[in-house]
Amino acid sequence: MTQQTTTGTGSTTKPGQMTAVMRAMSQAAGPKVLRVGLVQGGKVIEERIIKQRTHVTIGPSENSMFVLPSKNIPGSFKLFELVGSDYVLNFLDGMGGRVALKTGVSDLGALRSQAKKVSVGNVQAYQVSLNEEARGKVVVGETTFLFQFVAAPPVQPKPQLPASVKGGLGQDIDWTTTIIAAFSFLLHFGAVGTIYSDWMDPPINDEVDVQQLLETVKQLPPPPPVEQPKEQADTPTPQANTPAEAPKASAGSAAPAKGSGGKISDARASAISNELNELNNQMLGALNPSGTATMGVLSDSNVPTGLLDNAAASAAGAGAGGIAGLNLGGGAGGTVRPGMGGGGGLANIGDTTASAASSAAGATAKVKGPTGSAQVGGAAVSGGNVANASSVVAGMAAGFRRCYNKGLQTDPTMKGSVRVTAKIGPNGEVLSATPSGGGGLSGEVVSCVVARVQSAQFAPPEGGGATVVIPVTFVSQ
Repeated sequence: MTQQTTTGTGSTTKPGQMTAVMRAMSQAAGPKVLRVGLVQGGKVIEERIIKQRTHVTIGPSENSMFVLPSKNIPGSFKLFELVGSDYVLNFLDGMGGRVALKTGVSDLGALRSQAKKVSVGNVQAYQVSLNEEARGKVVVGETTFLFQFVAAPPVQPKPQLPASVKGGLGQDIDWTTTIIAAFSFLLHFGAVGTIYSDWMDPPINDEVDVQQLLETVKQLPPPPPVEQPKEQADTPTPQANTPAEAPKASAGSAAPAKGSGGKISDARASAISNELNELNNQMLGALNPSGTATMGVLSDSNVPTGLLDNAAASAAGAGAGGIAGLNLGGGAGGTVRPGMGGGGGLANIGDTTASAASSAAGATAKVKGPTGSAQVGGAAVSGGNVANASSVVAGMAAGFRRCYNKGLQTDPTMKGSVRVTAKIGPNGEVLSATPSGGGGLSGEVVSCVVARVQSAQFAPPEGGGATVVIPVTFVSQ
């Protein structure tokens, strides 16, 4: 007895009719793709559908599709290799499993005799061709690979945003309100700019402003008179030690009036100035570069007095007497040799007896203090090479001599020697200076020498540091 099923529309269908209809439906066109599952410990831990037909590789290499920590498999072994448009199964001796082919289900051990031996990478493998109906499993150590060929999954459409989200920013703007707000801002900023601009200011007439400025200056009160300081009579300071002899007045000069306090009039001062200028011009004429007077001065140190006497005897010059100390002596002309004259003045140039007489009269002579010399020995460099050690140490001699001369002012008999040990830093600077010795020298001189060494600058030493020993000997002259 055949059972029938009634549908909601009243039609009856036989059992299995729906399955037949589903089988009759058109399947997805195109070649099937490989589906591989990875099983470990009885659980499927990974499954992949190879949509793009390509090689399926396994092994310990990170470039493999399935990474297995196995030493018996090369770095990247092609388990399922794509040859042309079909797949082949490559397996090694240590692999097991079963494969369902057109000829039936067979173990991999039984397929070794029928399989083709090929070289996959650096190992020899067995190769079996697979069709789209093939399926099975391959056991590699503790890992099992399940495979079969399935219809390619439909291409998923690209995700698209809804229309409300696709709309740009411009669709959400209220353009009417925006335009009104823009014109409002333009109007307000234009009004503010007009207020602060000078467009509405009246033009300025520069000529009128200058005329008003001149009128204002004319109305200013005159400045107050400048007070002139009153002249005070100069009081001569008496000299107790060196009384000076008052110059004698010449025959043509007028004596100062009583009660004038030694002052001369402006007319007399101008006349004296003119006479001195005339005398200067005549002296320059006497010492002309082409005459014998200049040659005598240059060759024999002769001072020509003939022309000077003529200049002194003229109406424009000073007399032959002792005006302002110009005491030529004699008056017979000729030349005056230093130290050969008499009577003082120019004739006493180079006369030591006259100098001694003037010193006895009250002139004080300046006596130069004792001086010394600083002899700097060769600098001994250790700990590193300093390129300019000798030149820098030689340049310190002048400073050492100044230190010694300063000490001689206190003790003229001072002499001795000192050794200064200078530590040179990596940049050539003196880190420290330590004196040794110094017998016969004062502490002030030794401290001055150490300070001079500390202020020196050497070239950067090789090795980062060096030691320079500077011996200095001081001798009084």
